[in-house]
Amino acid sequence: MPEGAAPREWSEDLAGRSPPQGAVPDSASAVSSPSDPAAAGDDAGASRAPAPGGEGEPLSPHRDARLGSTDKELKAGAAAAGSSPTALGTPWQREPRVEVMDPVAGWGRGLWGLVFPAGGARSQLPRPCRVLVLLNPRGGKGKALQLFRSHVQPLLAQAEISFTLMLTERRNHARELVRVEELGRWDALVVMSGDGLMHEVVNGLMERPDWETAIRKPLCSLPAGSGNALAASLNHYAGYEQVTNEDLLTNCTLLLCRRLLAPVNLLSLQTASGLRLFSVLSLAWGFIADVDLESEKFRRLGQMRFTLGTFLRLAALRVYQGTLAYLPAERVASQVPAPPAGEQQDQQGPADAHLVPLEEPVPPHWTVVPEQDFVLVLVLLHSHLGSEMFAAPMGRRAAGTMHLFYVRAGVSRAMLLRLFLAMEKGRHMDYDCPYLVYVPVLAFRLEPKDGKGVFAVDGELMVSEAVQGQVHPDYVWMAGGCMEPPPGPQPQQGAPPGEPL
Repeated sequence: MPEGAAPREWSEDLAGRSPPQGAVPDSASAVSSPSDPAAAGDDAGASRAPAPGGEGEPLSPHRDARLGSTDKELKAGAAAAGSSPTALGTPWQREPRVEVMDPVAGWGRGLWGLVFPAGGARSQLPRPCRVLVLLNPRGGKGKALQLFRSHVQPLLAQAEISFTLMLTERRNHARELVRVEELGRWDALVVMSGDGLMHEVVNGLMERPDWETAIRKPLCSLPAGSGNALAASLNHYAGYEQVTNEDLLTNCTLLLCRRLLAPVNLLSLQTASGLRLFSVLSLAWGFIADVDLESEKFRRLGQMRFTLGTFLRLAALRVYQGTLAYLPAERVASQVPAPPAGEQQDQQGPADAHLVPLEEPVPPHWTVVPEQDFVLVLVLLHSHLGSEMFAAPMGRRAAGTMHLFYVRAGVSRAMLLRLFLAMEKGRHMDYDCPYLVYVPVLAFRLEPKDGKGVFAVDGELMVSEAVQGQVHPDYVWMAGGCMEPPPGPQPQQGAPPGEPL
């Protein structure tokens, strides 16, 4: 495909039904081989043509009860329900369906047809619904497309969720696609890869002229990368046991089939070079960022790449110098100056009311960490840092807050190893390590000295420079649904998530 050309897309009716009258058949019916073998990363996909999608019968109730079960039970249930890939029907091109949200009714009705239940704390995808699936075929162990066919597609067919599958070809391809996509055609965007592809999608949505509406499009994370932290967190919030690989993929697919949506926080980041970007998961500096990025060459090992990377980095443990400051969640920022009206109009994205320009000192009600030698700094929005890294066992924070962890220099290699091994079950805080500090925060600023160390934002490399960020509460809707809502104010009917009520 020539660079910049619009990718082709089509869907297939798995039940073998005839396409809608007036639909234009598409002659393409196969997925081509990767066009860029050098592309790497959870988000740098390959393969040229989008693969077909389909729709099927309603989800069987007994499948809902299988979340969190063992491999044997899942495979037995899949076999009993005949969940092998369904025969494909005749491809057809669906005409775009554009639904306009009533600007007066606003969020009482919801997002492109979403209906808010009483109280407005949750919303649901419609039935039937249509989704755009963005899949990176080279993410993780490179089996994402195979897993989609064997584990995801049969469940979507039963749940009356029709889809168009689009394969990413290169890094930032998904970002480019959603930046220009006609979102009114879809009830949700489904991202199947690692955490980096969701990072691309969210930033692409925030770069659109209609970003305020676009970012409310419901999203779904289906794990097919190495870390899969966002999917693991959503699985945890739904009340299910910690699982990995195909079990986690099945859980997240069934959460999509249930159609429940829940709001999650969005982290806005500003850098010294003037870059503004958004994070759906984390910002890491130091040890964790080094492990994440240096283990890229082992990505065929899946989750094990991080274990290997941890041992290699422990053998050559580094200390990173910088200045860290934060706004504690318990401290109410008083007299925070609002940005000038002209600045708000020129700004792409929500105003960061807690932040001042990076060239100015942090406000006096912030806390400045006296130490300047660190082993790692981690800002985390969710419970998990990986599918087997339960980094924040202290529970969900109130809307608008995030987890800040940092480890001061002086910690021994043995203690650091024990902390990372205990993190699998969320027991690392039980050690009461004096070098490990945890604080719930609203905003932060981190200024590396001499530009040493690297940043990883949602697992993606970022240049080492001064950076600051703040949380925007309940700004993105994710397929999931929580057993218990997080502490703090809940979204109310008639108001969009993340905006003052």
